[in-house]
Amino acid sequence: MAAIVEEREAEGESACRLAGAITIARAGSTSREIDALPDPVTIDLSDVTRMDTVGAWLVYRTVRDRSAKVVGASPEIQSLLDQVAEADKPVRVHPEKVGGLTGLARELGEWVVEVGHTLVGLLGFFGATLIGFANLFRHPKRFRFNSVVQRFDVVGVRALGIIGLMTFLIGIVIAQQGAVQLEQFGAEVYTINLIGRITVRELGTLMTAIMVAGRSGSAFAAQIGTMKITEEIDAMRTIGVSPIEALVIPRMIATVIMMPLLAFWAMMMSLLGGGLFVWLVIGIPPLTYIQLLQEVVPMTDLYIGLIKAPVFGFIIALSGCFQGMQVEGDSEAVGLRTTTAVVQSIFLVIVLDAVFAVFFSSIGWR
Repeated sequence: MAAIVEEREAEGESACRLAGAITIARAGSTSREIDALPDPVTIDLSDVTRMDTVGAWLVYRTVRDRSAKVVGASPEIQSLLDQVAEADKPVRVHPEKVGGLTGLARELGEWVVEVGHTLVGLLGFFGATLIGFANLFRHPKRFRFNSVVQRFDVVGVRALGIIGLMTFLIGIVIAQQGAVQLEQFGAEVYTINLIGRITVRELGTLMTAIMVAGRSGSAFAAQIGTMKITEEIDAMRTIGVSPIEALVIPRMIATVIMMPLLAFWAMMMSLLGGGLFVWLVIGIPPLTYIQLLQEVVPMTDLYIGLIKAPVFGFIIALSGCFQGMQVEGDSEAVGLRTTTAVVQSIFLVIVLDAVFAVFFSSIGWR
């Protein structure tokens, strides 16, 4: 049924009764007939059977621009009119340019707020992970052992090559730079002290954590983020499978367990690289190198490196999975969250490393 516009004069004002379907098909004729009415005007919608968004916009525009009144609208039509009115907001195409100290202060404030929201979200995700672990303790049959073993291979075994090569070269660099500086004082032999302590206590674990964050942490964010976009995670929740138990906990367990092993591997490869350099350049034979290492590197350095490793692994897995769960929208969000996961993981690892350094020094492990 087409829209019918009936005009009548009542008590000094124009009245317009619309009937039938007020849709885009009759938008032009309906708009012209309403615009032709003199002010003030009352629009009667009691006989309207159907109205789409275009029809609602015509009525709302008349009310807004001409201070018209609407009577007789059904609840459905009134709801549509309210939605159109709510959506009628001015849009600023070009953002306002704010420079100088005001702009800097605003950007700094926005950054602080974003960091606060991220920390709160990360803390909430940590709590959800703890609840997931508690549920697995109560229901051990839900533990996905095969998934954990698969992550052992991805996080640990396949990372041996790149971590070993990187730390081997870092050991050579430390030995070379240390030997150049100590040669000025005739103390090249103390290069072994530098290699042993800085590698076992700090760089072995720290460089391993950075490599795992860039390699595995980014993979966790990308994998979970892609599953979020393709609605696989929603499907898991629908069938009663917890994404925390199925996706997050296996990755977290694998990273926590493999990090000490990878860190120890990195320490050995770095010591090997440094030993090769001091043998070929300084002339200290391998047996002497090993004996001096045993004398200058205390066992507490090894304990410190291995204690820090699982904590770093937990932070890396937590940050990667958290950022993956935050993905929304399109594939571009996956890349952004993956980048954020790597930066966040490395930042938190370095902060924790500083905290560990102060703590272990305070308890006498120097």
